Amino acid sequence: MAVSFLPPDAVLVTNYINGDEQALAQLIERHQAKIYGFIYSKVSDRDVADDIFQDTFIKVIRTLKTKSYNEEGKFLPWVMRIAHNLSVDYFRNNKKMPIQRDTEEFSLFSILQDSDPNIESQIIGNQIESDLKRLVEELPADQKEVLIMRIYQDLSFKEISEITGVSINTALGRMRYALMNIRKIIEKKNLILSQ
Repeated sequence: MAVSFLPPDAVLVTNYINGDEQALAQLIERHQAKIYGFIYSKVSDRDVADDIFQDTFIKVIRTLKTKSYNEEGKFLPWVMRIAHNLSVDYFRNNKKMPIQRDTEEFSLFSILQDSDPNIESQIIGNQIESDLKRLVEELPADQKEVLIMRIYQDLSFKEISEITGVSINTALGRMRYALMNIRKIIEKKNLILSQ
């Protein structure tokens, strides 16, 4: 019985550094869907996502070629952090914030739940959703980032900590403060977020 052996990322990285170009192709193929999906979830534009994906791997190649890679076998979180930073740079350089799109399964804080929405409740629902997005925009950048990654992108706190380069406790704290701050803003502005 033949067992196919897939070398771990760390072995492929070492092989690539030692001149095996095919090793990099295997790494890209192995992680392409996850990395590209992550970038696209941030920028919501295929052309921009393609560019950032390419820039991510240009940076990966440069780092590996200069032998300055030192992530102790954590290749994917390292690449995701590069992709995350390049996505942030894209918005910083273009001075626009990402538009977050809800999925049908999850709408921010699960506030909007109406199995048979008529046109009036749809309009009210859209207004509530719009109000919530404005509230999220008022949060400090680090809190907003964790909240969006957790709620919109459904990432675990472990994934968030690896991508942002902070501890899990810091990511949890930022989420807690984000929710507390949103509650404070709702109370201060006397908003009613219900249908």
